[in-house]
Amino acid sequence: MFSKEEAKKIRQEFWIWFGKEFPRKWILYNTKIKDVTLKFTFTNKKAEVSLDIEPRDTLIREYYYDKLLSLKGILTDEFLPKAIFDANYTLENGKTLSRVYVTTTQVSVYNRKSWNTAALFLYDHMELLERFFVAYQDIIDS
Repeated sequence: MFSKEEAKKIRQEFWIWFGKEFPRKWILYNTKIKDVTLKFTFTNKKAEVSLDIEPRDTLIREYYYDKLLSLKGILTDEFLPKAIFDANYTLENGKTLSRVYVTTTQVSVYNRKSWNTAALFLYDHMELLERFFVAYQDIIDS
């Protein structure tokens, strides 16, 4: 077990290492659609790449999620076959959002031996998610 400070330091080391090993400017929060973001997650249990829909207004969240559902066949056929669609994804802090994501549980941020596997997963899947997002951004935002 690590102290909070040690755990934070290890997570920071991973993201610094990831940025050096896989230098690239990602879209992430710069989607140009309010409350729609692309995210990396890497914890002690999983690595995840997601498209999050986070408006406080449930109707707006449902609107964007329905747009993504209408593109589900394209996303899963051409980009991310294992994409999971969750209209009501609950974060650890209790916040509910809609999320489309891919995940692997074969890695841990606290196991440096799994960093390369996690980094390749994160990079490859975010690359595909970004390509999908850029290609269909106008549909999602219309």
